[in-house]
Amino acid sequence: MPMPQEYFNASRDFDAFMADAKASLGHGSHHQTYTTVDAVLIVFRRRLSARDGLRFASALPPVLRAIFVANWDPEEARSTFGTRADLEAEAKAIRPDHNFSPDGAIAIVASVLWRHVDREDFERMLAALPDEARDYWA
Repeated sequence: MPMPQEYFNASRDFDAFMADAKASLGHGSHHQTYTTVDAVLIVFRRRLSARDGLRFASALPPVLRAIFVANWDPEEARSTFGTRADLEAEAKAIRPDHNFSPDGAIAIVASVLWRHVDREDFERMLAALPDEARDYWA
């Protein structure tokens, strides 16, 4: 079986995602960008069952998929979604000494993510998740 193109192009596609996210977030480095993207993914992941988390991960490009599941303890108690302000504050609180997430980071990362996923697959996956999970990426 030939290697899937998504794996063959994973580094190139991740670099394109990071460059887009860096510009959209107004960050000066890829380190700042990575911390913001990781925080947005962690905040979302904390609210999903393992089943829904794996469903979500399957719709991500390979490197983002790996970041999403890295260090995940699916036995950890799930959080509720709450308000967007609460979710933003939680994202900013992840690695606070190294986190430069701007206000609106979740919406910014969501916008960038939509430009780097297969829209039909992503929409189909989101349709299978709870309403609050869909709203997170709106």
